[in-house]
Amino acid sequence: MSTQVMLSNRGLRLGAGLPERGREDAAARRSAHHAVTLRTATPSEAPALHALIAAHLEEGRLLPRAVEELQVHAGRFVVAVRGRHIVGCAELAPLNAKTAEVRSLVVDRRARGLGIGRRMVDELQHEARVAGYERLCAFAHEPGYFVRMGFSIVPHTWVPEKIAHDCSSCSLFRRCGQHAVILPLTRAARATVAAAAEPAAAATAALEG
Repeated sequence: MSTQVMLSNRGLRLGAGLPERGREDAAARRSAHHAVTLRTATPSEAPALHALIAAHLEEGRLLPRAVEELQVHAGRFVVAVRGRHIVGCAELAPLNAKTAEVRSLVVDRRARGLGIGRRMVDELQHEARVAGYERLCAFAHEPGYFVRMGFSIVPHTWVPEKIAHDCSSCSLFRRCGQHAVILPLTRAARATVAAAAEPAAAATAALEG
């Protein structure tokens, strides 16, 4: 993964048109935004990754991870760092030669609202393309978050690799409430996923309605 990617506000004038207090708050958010960098995790940071994931398990959106597993797969994680602290992480987990999954995507509550989650997904998307994957998938309770980043909601059966690798052995199999989403990374994959565009749009409208 690429290292030390500075997060920018893409030219957004956060303080434009706001009263003085609003401009001060916007300046503070902008300063915090610039203070966050993305880089690849190291094996020594496995305990920090574990602590971040474990601290947010009660939200019901993450699966537990073992420290030993995180240590082995640390190189697959992009981490968001502010100062000396890891405030976000996400893993690019291969399912097969064509499909990779965004796993363990989490941003610390105190660092939310800065676009860190989207930046990490963008970084993983870039890494997936470079690695030659044809599609990127995720499983989410709130698929609208991924749909806004270009993913499409598809039937779980479209990702049989995930079902075989994780779902079939999970105690919540068939009742976890998660939705499968896919982002095609090649022209051929886009053509395939286009077949699910209409039901995906209907499902998203129902979820957000």
